[in-house]
Amino acid sequence: MVPQLEALAPRLPSPLQEVPAESFARSGIRLLLKRDDLIHPALPGNKWRKLAPNLRAVAASEHRRLLTFGGAYSNHLRATAAAGRLLGLRTVGVVRGQELADRPLNASLAQCAADGMLLHFVSRADYRRRTDPEWHRELLDRFGPCALIPEGGSNAAAVRGCVPLGEELRGRTDIAAVACGTGGTLAGMAAGLSAGQRALGVAVLKGGFLPGEVRRLQAETFGEPRGDWLMEERFHGGGYARTGTELAAFARDFSGRHGLPPLEHIYVAKLLYALTRLAEEGTFTSGSTVTAVVTGQAHPSITDTE
Repeated sequence: MVPQLEALAPRLPSPLQEVPAESFARSGIRLLLKRDDLIHPALPGNKWRKLAPNLRAVAASEHRRLLTFGGAYSNHLRATAAAGRLLGLRTVGVVRGQELADRPLNASLAQCAADGMLLHFVSRADYRRRTDPEWHRELLDRFGPCALIPEGGSNAAAVRGCVPLGEELRGRTDIAAVACGTGGTLAGMAAGLSAGQRALGVAVLKGGFLPGEVRRLQAETFGEPRGDWLMEERFHGGGYARTGTELAAFARDFSGRHGLPPLEHIYVAKLLYALTRLAEEGTFTSGSTVTAVVTGQAHPSITDTE
């Protein structure tokens, strides 16, 4: 068993905070922040919502080791490593980029290692096999029995774990927006909203594949589409973990104006930047309420990543 899981005491439901942002107010729109970053200090935001159901599944199994996948700046890797430390589980992180093996660890990966995660660096070609069952068997032969959690933690269990996020926003907003890396949070949140509410995903990486992933995850989880959602793909900034000076300046200004902690750049800053631009473009109806889900906290290793 993993008896400590419930003792981690997440703060649920997470609080809603109104932000008097000028770009929204000029168009007659209310902006709310769904502060999922306050759920748990080590497992904030959608990482708690997505990991908790997977950890419960591990608790019901014989596994005492987790293996998962991520890039050099992966919030998911850090959250999995922290969960392993807190719950007494061993963790293995398969990291994209064989070239990183001979370099000093960035602060994000160093935190994973400090939390006890064994880092296994692989080539980008190998990493593209991260959903391949044959490669999974090779990894299990190498590391022994492990519970496998997919990149970003997005599987059917994680999608079900994100349904309460939508349920917590019923009657509170017209549009619920979340940044998307793998699509699991959007898939679950959209399913939890009421009729008449819309979920909006903001892609943080390019490629155009995320809408298909959301549809796949909903089919795998529910057997059918759920909720009214769409994906905005113009604001990825060039790709995952690519931010640049304009986004960095926006993040500093937004957090400073509204008395917020520094914004996490890969997801949260891109989400709020996208919503600000959409408000200025007249995308949202006057009188409506838009809620941005703050899915994580800033980390020093990725605050100014180019």
